[in-house]
Amino acid sequence: MMKKINIKVMMGALMLLLLSMACSDILKEEPKATYDPGFFTTKEGVESGLTSMYAHLRYIFGQGYYYNITLTGTDEYTWAASADANFKDADMTSGGTMTPASSRADVLWNAAFPNINTASGVIENAEAVGLAPSLIAEARFFRAFDYFYLVQTFGGVPLDLGAGNLKFNTSTVRTSKRNTVPEVYTTGIFPDLKQAVTDLPDNPRLIGTATKTAARLYLAKAYLTYGWWLQNPNSVPTYPEAPRTDPDGHDAAWYFQQAYDVATEAIANPGPFKLQETYYQVHLASNDRNSEILLFADHTNASAQYNGGIDFGYANGEAPDNFACWMVTPQMENLRSNTKNDGTGTQVSSVPREAAQWGGRPWTRMAPPIGVFTNTFADKTNDSRYDGTFTSVYHANWQKNNSASVLYNANGLPVYPGKNTGIQGVNYGLGDAILTFLPDESAGSITYPSELGNSNIGAGELPGRADWVISPQGINRQFYPGLWKIGTYRTDNGNGLGTPNGSTCRPFDIAKFSEIYLVAAEAAVKGATAKAGQSAGDLVNVLRARAGKWSFSNAENATKVEDHSAEMVAATPATIDINYILAERSREFFGEGYRWFDLVRTQKWEEIAGTYQIADAGTHTPKTFTRTINKTVHYLRPVPQGQMDRLDMPEAEKKAYQNPGY
Repeated sequence: MMKKINIKVMMGALMLLLLSMACSDILKEEPKATYDPGFFTTKEGVESGLTSMYAHLRYIFGQGYYYNITLTGTDEYTWAASADANFKDADMTSGGTMTPASSRADVLWNAAFPNINTASGVIENAEAVGLAPSLIAEARFFRAFDYFYLVQTFGGVPLDLGAGNLKFNTSTVRTSKRNTVPEVYTTGIFPDLKQAVTDLPDNPRLIGTATKTAARLYLAKAYLTYGWWLQNPNSVPTYPEAPRTDPDGHDAAWYFQQAYDVATEAIANPGPFKLQETYYQVHLASNDRNSEILLFADHTNASAQYNGGIDFGYANGEAPDNFACWMVTPQMENLRSNTKNDGTGTQVSSVPREAAQWGGRPWTRMAPPIGVFTNTFADKTNDSRYDGTFTSVYHANWQKNNSASVLYNANGLPVYPGKNTGIQGVNYGLGDAILTFLPDESAGSITYPSELGNSNIGAGELPGRADWVISPQGINRQFYPGLWKIGTYRTDNGNGLGTPNGSTCRPFDIAKFSEIYLVAAEAAVKGATAKAGQSAGDLVNVLRARAGKWSFSNAENATKVEDHSAEMVAATPATIDINYILAERSREFFGEGYRWFDLVRTQKWEEIAGTYQIADAGTHTPKTFTRTINKTVHYLRPVPQGQMDRLDMPEAEKKAYQNPGY
């Protein structure tokens, strides 16, 4: 809600946390029970408010239902077999039934506005209590950060939370007025980010805190997004209604140039940030918080208190837990192998649920359409990003809860378990392949059973192969490659399966150094004058060359040192257009929560994601589905119903407060 919030209530709801800069490079968080507005006039209060800004990230990023609306309904995800209305409404396959009550954009609204108010409180009181400009800049960064996500999601939003534009409010106010999109950008986003770029340090004061590079990324993204908004190539309406003109007198071309200049400045002066050597290393759980990650919503299994007080043994799927990966995990624990080669023995779960990056807890709410595997990741030989994104092969791990030394799988052939090392990021203690999602259709004619068959999931067989198989055209809403890159990670599994129903305990990555290259490339495509050696093609090829370097194969579960950079660069088209930029963004950031924003920013949503193919659950015959995407309505999410219910205003004003069509 954006109830112009009593600061005591707001702080309690966010579990405002105390800052400690001693004895560690990690941000320390200690819950406080009660607060009053006067607390913000003390140094302790201002530092507490600053730390809460990092804590608030956990209420948005990694929250599975918010994660859903950033991806479901795009070319990256549709609803899966276990989906409820939260996901089917977002997919818009049946006419776009998202409503103010069903849209989970409320997650962003309810967490962002209290944090914006906290940031204003820090900014107003920090100088009086002796806080350094670099720390005040962190508050400015987060105030702009939240407004940037809000304006992309809802259109114009309130700058006045009850005490004036960008003023710290301490009283409960049940009226509200939305500002226009240009006002939000030019008043609530650009000034704070520009000041943050000036005052933030090159090096984070603690692991994960805001830096000059992070501020430059968001300033460049904001310039780029606002340039698209001003240009409005497909005549998408805005709300509240406002002319597509800039109060500062600049046109779209000026903002595209600013986006390019700021992004390339970040590349030239990266501070401690750099690309990882291989794409695999970016997302390897044991390498979290690496040099490529600019901002993350942090988690740990070292302490329940410092993880937001969540239950390590069994998590309910509620913020501040990181449970996004459950949504995209198929139910591979249903796979069965047999104790006898003629199929007359006992069926055994040969891939039981494990708290490991390749597996985890299967909620099966979101499924990738077939086009992800045939179009987006068409090159699976040279480009390591398919292998570094998905779990495409499910290997035996039954030795962690079953003593069988051998089981029999497809074609009655034997499969063997791995050594029980309990080490993630090396071999996972995995054995032979039990199920393989084939890279293409070239393997021959697959024999799929009419029902579930011996695999228990309807997977098929190929002659001479011991692994069950599903080809890209056979991917369905129930069984599909899982999203390895954001998968579960625990450090307390020992030699067993661990606690896969508990907290994920990984940080959820929000911003990456790699994105700066694609922001600059997109700005160049939109007409920005490029520097020598930094054309759109040059910038894209930095990431494509990196994608050609392999250090490990998830599919083979083994070290794989190969360099296909030359092939990757050679395959880059001579002319880069916006569709190619969007394709590269999906290959680079698939499943990380970027896609809806990308398609809305570029106004390519209907063109790229208006139709998709996938088979029904339990089948392997693709069907084509059409989404109803109404550009006059759906390019903005509805203001949450909870916010509407709490407004105490005349009915006509309340109606005008809601986005049109909802």
